Amino acid sequence: MQRIGAVTLVVRDYDEARAWCTGVLGFELVEDTPLGGGKRWLMVAPPGGGGPNLLLARAATPEQESRIGDQTGGRVFLFLHTDDFWRDHAAMSARGVVFREIPREEAYGTVAVFEDLYGNLWDLLQLKA
Repeated sequence: MQRIGAVTLVVRDYDEARAWCTGVLGFELVEDTPLGGGKRWLMVAPPGGGGPNLLLARAATPEQESRIGDQTGGRVFLFLHTDDFWRDHAAMSARGVVFREIPREEAYGTVAVFEDLYGNLWDLLQLKA
């Protein structure tokens, strides 16, 4: 068996990214281990698990810094699945998440694009049964 264990999100600062992911998105802290030299192994995940963790990796080079907020050239980067779209949309909006569009119904489910603190685009998505 294989599975993706983590996806890296390049961030400007460990602490601000951790605070946003846990405080605004409502993610859980999985691990925050110092690695020396100012590096950390910082993993967060949505509550309930079931998918890959998000590794928050501070940019270490000018090239990596240039990717902060635009890791996919303006395309939706991450897909946050939910079992209750309207509950999570309301909670995230109340905590300051910027949605780029009004929610819409698609053949596959209810979805709305939002941006993280750096401008990366995500889908909040409740799949149809």
